[in-house]
Amino acid sequence: MTQYTQYSPNGRSMPSTPPIMSRALRRWIPDQHGAWAMVLLPAMAGMTLSGATPTQLWLLAAWMLCYFLQFSTARWVKSKFRKRYRRPVLVYGALTAVAGVPFVLLHPEVLAWAPVFAVLLAVSLMASWQRRERSLWANAAAVLATATMATVMPLFGEHPAAGGAVAGFDVFGMHVPLFREGCYAAAIFAFTQFGSVLFVKTMIRERGKRSYLRASVIWNIVLTCLGFAAQPTLGAGGATLLARSVVLPLLARNRTVGPMVTGLVECATSLMVFASVVYAVPRIGW
Repeated sequence: MTQYTQYSPNGRSMPSTPPIMSRALRRWIPDQHGAWAMVLLPAMAGMTLSGATPTQLWLLAAWMLCYFLQFSTARWVKSKFRKRYRRPVLVYGALTAVAGVPFVLLHPEVLAWAPVFAVLLAVSLMASWQRRERSLWANAAAVLATATMATVMPLFGEHPAAGGAVAGFDVFGMHVPLFREGCYAAAIFAFTQFGSVLFVKTMIRERGKRSYLRASVIWNIVLTCLGFAAQPTLGAGGATLLARSVVLPLLARNRTVGPMVTGLVECATSLMVFASVVYAVPRIGW
């Protein structure tokens, strides 16, 4: 999502803006504008809908360490295992083990989700190896990983079955329930975050390409219609996302809209989606 080269309205490159973080620090801390919100908010929505507990806070901390580990590992793989990218992988790997192993020992049911995240991680690392981490299929894997946390968190909530258990699955001899509100939240985040991917591409890497602009607008139109069919608040949120997917690319035709602005807009809309999910999901009548 981050790109430091800016473009003037005529499409010519302009001097790049200085990075916010030093090159050494960027090996340790993800610098993608808006990515933090996309990683955290689905998990936090699952916590809020099911009643936050200390166990969920522990899992959230482990999830953030997993994000740091994935980020550093992907960068290491992309570099073809250069030594200067290895230390963050080792440090975050150790921290993730310290936080995660005791959690798994106390709550082995979380391992039922391991195959899902293992596949998504493999897709992410393959994209990094091929230097295609900005491709739509790699972005889709990242979106599915973050959105899925909305269904994992309710397993450890205060009142996970407030909206009812809609289904479940068996893995490693364990039955894992899927709760209605968690599933709805995950679906909403998956759709809105992939829409965000399309929108950001129209603003940065695919700026000026009509195919991406059409895909972004059509995606958000469908999202808005589905939102209104489910609950008016979700429909209003979808309409807001649709408006930004149209207005900002039009503004960018005549003036420079940098990655920082785009990232801040996505942070704001991600917070709006979070608030909409927390309010609207318990009110969906399906």
